Amino acid sequence: MTALPKISPEKARALITEGAVLVDIREADERARSFIAKSVHMPLSKINTSEIPASAKAVVFHCKSGNRTAVNAGKLGAKTPVDAYILDGGIDGWAAAGLPTVTDAKQPIEIMRQVQITAGSLVSLGIVLGTLVSPGWLALSAFIGAGLVFSGASGTCGMAKALAWMPWNKRA
Repeated sequence: MTALPKISPEKARALITEGAVLVDIREADERARSFIAKSVHMPLSKINTSEIPASAKAVVFHCKSGNRTAVNAGKLGAKTPVDAYILDGGIDGWAAAGLPTVTDAKQPIEIMRQVQITAGSLVSLGIVLGTLVSPGWLALSAFIGAGLVFSGASGTCGMAKALAWMPWNKRA
């Protein structure tokens, strides 16, 4: 695995000013709510660095926190013909450094956060109903837990697919 060097948001901004391209590898539902102006969107699931302008002097990849980019550094670096870097802290680090982001609060929160909220709520509901109403309700918590294990093992999430169909997610 090729390790890409991490650079600070300030250094990234300086490189971008000098002709580097900032590449956002988050999925579309994550980017819809907030992004860094002038960044190029190339979701990790569909990354195609041939879309990087030939005039790019370097590439700075970012995700939400920097972890996803670091984990996939080898894949990203191998697809990039110029010097490549990881934005330390991702878009969260960029914003924490006081650098501007474009935000659209009308967009829904990311699907995976919706899954976490829904799954956590259903597990809690199953426990409360299992304690106060009938032990049979504990099966709800067990079902959700089994679904999460299946999602982690298979890399697919039925709850995420169901939530994507909800009307509030049609805006993203």
